Amino acid sequence: MEKSDERLVCEEKSISKYPLTMWEVSAAFGVVFAYGLGLLGVYLTMPSSDYSFLKLPRTLDDLQILRDHLESYTSDYTLQVLVGYSVVYIFMQTFMIPGTVFMSLLAGALFGVFRGLALVLFTATAGASSCFFLSKLIGRPLVFSLWPDKLTFFQAQVAKRRQNLLNYMLFLRVTPTLPNTFINVASPIVDIPYHIFFLATFIGLIPAAFVTVRAGIALGELRSIGDLYDFQSIATLFLIGIVSVTPTLMSKN
Repeated sequence: MEKSDERLVCEEKSISKYPLTMWEVSAAFGVVFAYGLGLLGVYLTMPSSDYSFLKLPRTLDDLQILRDHLESYTSDYTLQVLVGYSVVYIFMQTFMIPGTVFMSLLAGALFGVFRGLALVLFTATAGASSCFFLSKLIGRPLVFSLWPDKLTFFQAQVAKRRQNLLNYMLFLRVTPTLPNTFINVASPIVDIPYHIFFLATFIGLIPAAFVTVRAGIALGELRSIGDLYDFQSIATLFLIGIVSVTPTLMSKN
């Protein structure tokens, strides 16, 4: 057994004996409180109105209702909408809340392809980074309890590809080989340097983000989320992923 695998086994045993400390729990609640303050600040700067429509979209119908209400606010209160959108998206990424695909569609619907893409890349990378550092602080028990097999596989793959780690991380970001949520949480556990994580996240999310943001412009034509990724789109993402990981494969020969 390699040293890295032995370290993971030892950490798993120690985690079962020593849960989160009070300081770690307090730090996590502090992060939640900070995001809450950010949302409250945005709310207080908005005009008096009925905001009952404001909720996280769970269906395309929810998203279209939210888009219809926010379009007028976006033109008159652009800064507030941008800040509110960013805080919500980063919060969802940080705490692994499902539904960011709807937020990406919303960015395209409200801001167009290029501004929407820039916004999604910023918020997705910031949210993934926030999740990375929060996991580094308190994430080990969660990863070991939820994804023990995936973590062992991930650790082994990272250990084999240390010399071309950026290419491997790009491959993971572009393709659905491992869930992005898992990558965000597990990366600090397996000692992936943050600069590698950051670059792979920012660059690797561009293809999928572009597809989703562009689809947001024609939101009314979507019938399901599955329409976003047809065979051609998935094949293209895998092709990009294979190109990104080619230097890693060649180095093994």
